[in-house]
Amino acid sequence: MSGKSIIQTDDAPAAIGPYSQAVRSGELIFLSGQIPLDPETMQIVADDLETQARQVFSNLQAVAAAADSSLERAVKLTIYMTDLGHFSTVNEIMAEMLKPPYPARATIEVSALPKGALVEIDAILAG
Repeated sequence: MSGKSIIQTDDAPAAIGPYSQAVRSGELIFLSGQIPLDPETMQIVADDLETQARQVFSNLQAVAAAADSSLERAVKLTIYMTDLGHFSTVNEIMAEMLKPPYPARATIEVSALPKGALVEIDAILAG
């Protein structure tokens, strides 16, 4: 398929369905949603949102690195949470993990996420 290349790394959880960890198309890199899976065990890292959110950002960074990029190049994030009551916690962790200027973002409360995760994040990077 011309115009796109697949990004894959063992440093992030393997896809748990028929999708790629990321796809590069032109100057953009589309990172699939990451949940807080440990890449080695493929298990959720903890029951608390803070630990889960940190793992999600770590997984995203691993995929970005495999694409020879970084989360610092993120232009758009979408955050899915099962409880928006933890909105401020995710904001604090995002502020620690990324530097200004921050990407555009949407945050959405959902009824459930794969494997019982509390948070999932996907990203679009500018090369």
